[in-house]
This record gives sequence, C-alpha cells and structure tokens, in this order.
Amino acid sequence: METTQTKEGGTRAFRVRSWLRREALPIVAMLLLLGTARASFANHYYVPSGSMQPTLAPGDRVVVDMSAYGLRVPFTRLVLLERDVPQRGDVAVFDSPGDGARLVKRVVAVAGDRVVLRNGRLTINGQPLAADAERGEGPEMFGARTAWLDLADGGGPDIPGVVVPAGKVLVLGDHRGDSLDGRYFGFVDADAIYGRAVAVYWRRGEGLGWQRL
Repeated sequence: METTQTKEGGTRAFRVRSWLRREALPIVAMLLLLGTARASFANHYYVPSGSMQPTLAPGDRVVVDMSAYGLRVPFTRLVLLERDVPQRGDVAVFDSPGDGARLVKRVVAVAGDRVVLRNGRLTINGQPLAADAERGEGPEMFGARTAWLDLADGGGPDIPGVVVPAGKVLVLGDHRGDSLDGRYFGFVDADAIYGRAVAVYWRRGEGLGWQRL
C-alpha cells in the first residue's frame, strides 16, 4: 500500500511540474516581457488634474514614449542606448523630486538657460516666448512646438531670473496659476525624466481619438 501511495504521489508531483513547465512558466514569462516592454518602450498616463490645461484635461489618457530619452534597464536610470535628451517644449513624465508622485509637465528650460517668468509668461535667454511678444499674448513658441496657456487663475509665482544648472531641467504646467511645478519643488534631473507624452488617445466627452502633443 505504501509503495502504491508513494508512486501515486510521485506521479502527481510529476504532473504538477509538467503543467508548470507547459502552462505557468510561459504565462509568467509573457507577463514579465509585457512589464519590461511597458517600462522600456511605451506606456500610458492618466491625467489626474488640470495643471496642464488646456493641453491636457483631467481624465485624459495619454500615450507615453518610454524610450524617447534612451532605452533603459527597466525601473532604473541605467541607459543601455541613448536616443535624445529632454528638449524645451516636451511634455514629460517624471517622478516629483518633492514627494515622488508621478507628474506630467512641460519642459520649459534646459541646462544653461536663463529663465524669467512674469505674470505667467516666459522669457528664455532674453527672448519672450509669447507668439505676440509685443503684447505678451498668444501661445508660447518652443521652436516647432506650440504651448497654449491657461492664465484664468493668474500666472502663479514669478521667477525673477535663474539659470538652469547642468544636468537639470525646469518644468512648468501650462495652467500657470494652478500648477504644482518647478517653482515649488525645484529643478528636475534630466536623466530622471523617463518618458515623453506623445498624444492624447482618450478624452472625457469625446472618447477615443489621437491628439498629438
């Protein structure tokens, strides 16, 4: 009897191991690959607040290119393949240096830039960014990128004139009067920005779409 039970137990264990090899391990491997792909190539972001209005609205779902600034070892800053660096005008995703919360803001200045912000309007290296510089009106122009602003709540805290240190960037919200951004938590390490927002693919009240940023 003991020999029979031992054989049955061994057979059952063999079947379990065989099932794990055939079924469970491939599933685990697939999940790991999916997690790595999301961490290294593409992901999505749910916009929780209005700090980037009118560019991004609360509830927007955004596609994020996780490899825009280089292919990294998942969940680290170690870059395996360099691609680009954060540029003025990029809508970037990063962890707040203040409390670690995941944020999406606009990169407005990079290392070496001298920044003045007055009444919500930027001047970079002595050049006003407003499309109508004489009146200080219209969207801000970051080269080929256009940033429409929400100044309904004012411009928020001014920046009297600072130079962005090496290896850092300055980020602001497009809703200048209602954005917890670099004016509060300081500069952000350029290599800590792990993704660039590419497009809004879902907006409340409109549904699926593709609005490039």
